[in-house]
Amino acid sequence: MTNTRAEAAYLRSLAAFRTPTLDLLHRRYAPFVVAALSVVFTVDRPAVAVADAHAEIAEILDELRAAGYDEDERVLPAGTAREICRHWVRVGWLVPQIDGDVEVYRLTAHAVSALEITGRTGGGRTRVSNSRVRTLLEAVERLAADAETDPQARIARLTADRDALDAEILRIQADGAAPVDDEQLLEEAENVLHLARELPADFARVAESIKAMQRDVVADLRRDVRPTGEVLREYLERGQHVMQSTAEGRAFAGALRLLGDPERIDDLAEQLHTVLAQPFARLMDADQRAELDAIGRRVELGVLEVLTAQRRASHVITGQVRTHDPVRDRQVDDLLRDVMSGLQAWTSTSSAEAPVDPVRSLPMAALGHLRQSVSDIRPPGAPAPLADGAGDAEFVDADTRAWGGPRYAELEEYVAGLGEEFDLGAAFEGTDDETRRPVDLLGLLEIAHRNGMSEGDTVSVVEALRPDGTTRRFAFGAVTARTSRGSEDD
Repeated sequence: MTNTRAEAAYLRSLAAFRTPTLDLLHRRYAPFVVAALSVVFTVDRPAVAVADAHAEIAEILDELRAAGYDEDERVLPAGTAREICRHWVRVGWLVPQIDGDVEVYRLTAHAVSALEITGRTGGGRTRVSNSRVRTLLEAVERLAADAETDPQARIARLTADRDALDAEILRIQADGAAPVDDEQLLEEAENVLHLARELPADFARVAESIKAMQRDVVADLRRDVRPTGEVLREYLERGQHVMQSTAEGRAFAGALRLLGDPERIDDLAEQLHTVLAQPFARLMDADQRAELDAIGRRVELGVLEVLTAQRRASHVITGQVRTHDPVRDRQVDDLLRDVMSGLQAWTSTSSAEAPVDPVRSLPMAALGHLRQSVSDIRPPGAPAPLADGAGDAEFVDADTRAWGGPRYAELEEYVAGLGEEFDLGAAFEGTDDETRRPVDLLGLLEIAHRNGMSEGDTVSVVEALRPDGTTRRFAFGAVTARTSRGSEDD
């Protein structure tokens, strides 16, 4: 091994031991940390309220100290439970979040990996079993088959698989299904548990990669000086497709196509219950049976955690984009720089004991009288008085009057000579051409309504004459009108 290879291997190992996962396992209080986190956070309880977590960690500390484990200062940490949890947040083992209106703690992917490592190491035998080797061989075979691009080779493989299945069906039909040895079933169950223990860390890594992408997007958005429209288009698109923005998210999206079907989750739970009902399950201890039964629940919670992180990231990115104002941010930054510059200049010329007068109010500009209007600066004047003895208006153009409103005076004079009652349609047809316009029909209806009228069951049709000589026909319910209001009172 050359020095270059040795140095590269050492640097890789050094980087691995700097991760929070191995850092947790090599800390002074690693046994306590693993024990406390495994007790507080369970499969059915991935998130714990901050107040509850502090209380439970304090209770665990009191129990261990009462049992005498605090004699060695390397066993239990000092300080309160709140201080211990805050330290775990800083080193990357816990992450605080807001769930509804409550602040909660969640395990990070590094903490989940550390718990999985300790659980696998201290959980009994880890052996090279038939089931584990078969899982590896099947995975390699499936990888080679998916990578094959020759159609004939893929058809030959599928044909061989079909022949093997047909032969197995014929053998079972002839001889029946041979019972599988309990020891082999136990090995397969242990392999399932081994695979299931890695799922929580995988789900947590996907959720944390989405959160890291969210932080990067928000940071880039705040530093962005491009036009707001371009920023909106880019970051809204990233917020809508947040699951495709990370390698872990794309891998999870592929797995979600298998896990997203509710029937598949139900089938998984039913299959696990069937397995636990078999005689070989008695060979498993209580913790293994409980862990096997919780696999379905663990998958559901992992998927829910990732989808929650996706929705939260989309909401945060969208909210940041909607409130993003690069101009305002630059103005605030300039103002803060001016304040810091002024503070630095003041401190360079003042002693540490110099009194500082607080600014109780902002200064106001001394302004004189301002104009209250942007109109003409000359004061408004009264309109010219009307000429005395102004008579009635004179219509210079007769055609203008012809296109005006109803001729009420002529119509009322005409109605007065029609008798006590009259038919409105017949009365309109009998008027002069000057008062047989469409607008005069409306005036006649208005006069009839004022004096009192009654409607009949028949329809009246009249022809009106417009000032330009054209005619218009109108139909309305037959109306019998009175000549005057006095006759209505009678």
